[in-house]
Amino acid sequence: MKALIIGATGSTGKHLVQQLLTDSEYTAVVVFVRKPTGLKDAKLTEHVIDLSNLAQHKHLIAGDVAFSCLGTTLKAAGSKENQWKIDFDIPAAFARIAKANGVNAFVLVSSADAAATSKLFYSRMKGQLEELIHALHFKQYVIFKPGLLLREGSDRLAEKIGVRVIGWFNAIGLFNKFKPLPTQLLAEKLAKAPKMLPPGVTTIKLQKIMEL
Repeated sequence: MKALIIGATGSTGKHLVQQLLTDSEYTAVVVFVRKPTGLKDAKLTEHVIDLSNLAQHKHLIAGDVAFSCLGTTLKAAGSKENQWKIDFDIPAAFARIAKANGVNAFVLVSSADAAATSKLFYSRMKGQLEELIHALHFKQYVIFKPGLLLREGSDRLAEKIGVRVIGWFNAIGLFNKFKPLPTQLLAEKLAKAPKMLPPGVTTIKLQKIMEL
């Protein structure tokens, strides 16, 4: 299989690239990035491009399965408008082009509380992205809905505090759907999904992620 990835320089994306490169069932791995990854592998093709203008590179978005691990925080984006461009517009464009170019499978990293009708900006954004890609009718569409992600060496103070707080609640049996998940483990499950799951739409929440 030929895999296509956006978000390959993020914590989950980095681990996913490594998973795919060591998996013999993936014969080629193509990443679309803003800056070089520094990786060298015979299976890897790296396109350093302007992700906000994917249409200029649509001929490159062709393969068997597309993975979207792209995402940022409001703080890093600087505004809700910029976060929407990164978390919604780019993955949406990637999905539309992939579908037009005959890619059969799409794997999306979403959010545990994503809902198109949510009053919360982030949850609504992720939910609307899920629905947009669903409407494209890929032969196989897999939506991962993890809770908090454990990133190695994270310098995000809010994330560190959130992990501790959720961990405390988890210990007493609460908020289990938001249980922190290591990005390396998530990447392993992402790589497995297109090979193990049937055609159609599959939504994988935290417990199912652990069981995959």
